[in-house]
Amino acid sequence: MDSNYDGAQASLGRLGGYMENNKKTAIIIGAGPAGLTAALCLLKETDIMPIILEEESFVGGISRTAEHNGNRIDIGGHRFFTKNPEVNAMWQELMPLQAKPSIDDIILKNNEKKLAKTGPDPEKDEDVMLLRRRISRIYYLKKFFDYPISLKPETFKNMGFGRTVKAGCGYMKAMVFKKKEDSLRNFYINRFGKPLYEMFFEDYTEKLWGRNPSDIAADWGAQRVKGLSLRKAVWNVVSKPFKKNSKKVETSLIEEYYYPKKGPGQLYEAMADKIVAMGGTLIKGAKVTKINVDGGTVKSVVATVNGEEQTFVGDEFFSTMPVRDLVLGMGDAAPAEVRRVADGLPYRDFMTVGLLVKRLNLENKTKFKTVGNIVPDCWIYIQEREVKLGRLQIFNNWSPYMLKDPEHTVWIGLEYFCNEGDKFWNMTDEDFIKFATGELAKIGVINKEDVLDSVRIKVKKAYPAYFDTYREFDKVKDHLSAIPNLWCIGRNGQHKYNNMDHSMLTAIEAVRCVKNGVTDKTAVWEVNTEKEYHEEKSENDTKNKK
Repeated sequence: MDSNYDGAQASLGRLGGYMENNKKTAIIIGAGPAGLTAALCLLKETDIMPIILEEESFVGGISRTAEHNGNRIDIGGHRFFTKNPEVNAMWQELMPLQAKPSIDDIILKNNEKKLAKTGPDPEKDEDVMLLRRRISRIYYLKKFFDYPISLKPETFKNMGFGRTVKAGCGYMKAMVFKKKEDSLRNFYINRFGKPLYEMFFEDYTEKLWGRNPSDIAADWGAQRVKGLSLRKAVWNVVSKPFKKNSKKVETSLIEEYYYPKKGPGQLYEAMADKIVAMGGTLIKGAKVTKINVDGGTVKSVVATVNGEEQTFVGDEFFSTMPVRDLVLGMGDAAPAEVRRVADGLPYRDFMTVGLLVKRLNLENKTKFKTVGNIVPDCWIYIQEREVKLGRLQIFNNWSPYMLKDPEHTVWIGLEYFCNEGDKFWNMTDEDFIKFATGELAKIGVINKEDVLDSVRIKVKKAYPAYFDTYREFDKVKDHLSAIPNLWCIGRNGQHKYNNMDHSMLTAIEAVRCVKNGVTDKTAVWEVNTEKEYHEEKSENDTKNKK
């Protein structure tokens, strides 16, 4: 019998027990980072029993880890870095930081990492968080550039004299003549100048969203790249000689991050196991199709479980499902104008091609040593105009335990952004893998004959997008916020391009409101609206880490 069916029957029996004991229940739609966090917090901090309805047969959402022939794929790449102590404590509780070196550091005799004094050994233990080095670069003109753009001599050398002069003049012009930030295009130009925008931002952004940045609201840039600008890079170069005795440290991108031994999905699987062990309910293969709203509150949801419709009644409802589906699932209970805006909210779908190869053609010219001397990047932003490839992940550098044989093979992920039903999405796995392999060979990264294995994975609604009716999103947000027992959390739940820690924090804030009897949703929606870039570190962050 289907394991999901067995789980559903047991869960429904448990649900009946809750109702007989008059315990309050929370229906949680989705077992991604936000949904699982909400369930765990409810179990720890309240008497409300969570019932999680997950459409897929796995947990973690886009943060899951997929496996193919012993090699693991991180869907989209997930660094575990946060400035929030509650989120960090939750990560560490489930998977403590390593106290002994990982296999690649053993091979390389690397003793530079500041590991935990006590804790698990990744060579012996499974539930362990690794400390990893953050390196991401841009691949453009078949050369590497720092991400974000730096003012190193190598940058000017790779750009060439003509491009460098043009970029400098464009930047100076942007500093004097500011554009109104009514689009993502103008947001970038104001910070980097038009030539650099066209070289390093326009094509990649269009690959990601399928739209020119002039058609995209500036919100995405304000959220994802705030604090990053060429002005900061210029100031660092100019002021560096005078900083010798200065205690102030300029912000920069994080240099290290945590990472589960076998990918992000390992942590969310551990979280799901803990939720069930504590008495929570998790039903996989349960697709929510209808949200019953009456008298201004949610009364129940209808989900299809193994082909049968089941109604789940609850007191509180946490939704991580796409806002469009949530609102349309309410039917006439949502005003026509709200349904119109929700129906027009755009999403971007995602595909990754895993390739197991003998070697890469990219030479490691950095100071960082790696097993097999491959380039040290976690992922590489592909800016080459002649290919559709958006990013390239190198899973060896995320964790050597993602591979069956990290010493003799390289496991990479080719990331493509698309729309469900377009020509890429509809290609067969065989045809698309052939296409993707050809693109990577075309820009000199691999040789086709070095490919040993391959797989394609599709993900629907991976990225909530910032165009079309998104400009009217407040109409939807205000309506949903007015429903006292409905909490919209997570990336798709808020139609906001959150990172994992922010998605988890929306759940933490929502549970805190429920616990304290607060129905105002402001704190939940304001997560990830701080002005400081979420992957920057400051002197205080460094002190806190120590």
